[in-house]
Amino acid sequence: MLEDFTEEFHKRYGVECVSALHHNKRKTNYHIHLIFSERTLLPEPEIKITARSVFFDETGKRVRTKKEIMGGDGKIHDGSTVIKKGEIYESRLFSVKDDRFKSEPFLREVKKVYTDLINRHISDPEQQLKVFDKNSVYLPTKKIGKHNPREEEIKADNAARQEWNRTADIALVTGISEAKVLEVKQTEIHDKISNSIRKSGWLPNLFRSIVSKAKELLQNLIREHDIPPKPTLSIDMAEFRTMRDLMIQVQDEARAIRNLQDSVLPKLKTQLSEIKGVFRGKERKALNEQIKQTEQEISERLDKLPDTLKEDGYPDVQAFMATYREAEAVVEQYNRSLAKWERQVKEKHRLQKTPERESVRNRLGQLQEQGRQQPRRKKSFDRDSR
Repeated sequence: MLEDFTEEFHKRYGVECVSALHHNKRKTNYHIHLIFSERTLLPEPEIKITARSVFFDETGKRVRTKKEIMGGDGKIHDGSTVIKKGEIYESRLFSVKDDRFKSEPFLREVKKVYTDLINRHISDPEQQLKVFDKNSVYLPTKKIGKHNPREEEIKADNAARQEWNRTADIALVTGISEAKVLEVKQTEIHDKISNSIRKSGWLPNLFRSIVSKAKELLQNLIREHDIPPKPTLSIDMAEFRTMRDLMIQVQDEARAIRNLQDSVLPKLKTQLSEIKGVFRGKERKALNEQIKQTEQEISERLDKLPDTLKEDGYPDVQAFMATYREAEAVVEQYNRSLAKWERQVKEKHRLQKTPERESVRNRLGQLQEQGRQQPRRKKSFDRDSR
């Protein structure tokens, strides 16, 4: 494996590199350090020869004449150098540094290359790694290392990111397009955070505030969006019906969560605010407990929403919705083809062959397999990288 990792870099980038496998005392944390040269070895050394004698003083500075490095006794100062005419004064074995190794495209590429390489050594799909797709609707969470002084701050950041991710799941299931969710993410999170950093630097509390407001905006879009009923298919498409039933199941769960968020919880909080007087402590305590339990139920149901799809092989809501929309397009195309064929029969035109249902089944199978093969997104402090 170590040779594989080293050779991959050497072949891909054409530079010399070495690797070492490290681990802790218990050998529970194996990792590889790969060191590479930013320069390539020249086919032949580049040699420079002096056209006349060259003189350097004891500090290494070049001087014009020999007298400048000589003492009163006629001897050259200690540390001074004389390179006589015709001698080599510079020999270069390596090229200049390759700037690509300090560029963002290189970092993105090498991260993808080595993630794929690692996964080739992992037989269990559940354990395979993935590079976080920054173009997805989700926000990445940060890893918290041991003894990190910013642990509490990172935990709070991750909680805000997870709230956005779960709201994005609800939005997709509700029927809001992926493009719209991405638009909100770009304009309400990325753009505003970039502007904030340019003006004031990194402010953790402001970051969480921006993400929270973006989540609220997305929740408003969810409230305004009606989930359209899905028509019953008239063709024998068992696989699509299974997907449709799964779609209905997660939509029903999304409605239930929205009811808790938009109706049940606000009513409980309103009731609590209306309880006055020192002798109604038990009522306040009971309502506080109901509010706490409702918030806990919302959090748990939001976390379980993607699990409903994972049981059927889809890594997350975004992957399922993309597969479902493609499958839905296949079914609609079949219906259009069938309607066209029926019109041709009625008009006594040249009959065309009835669209093959088996081919539609095969296409649905391919779409489902593609959706299920996408790497899974973890809920919290996982292998995603920022």
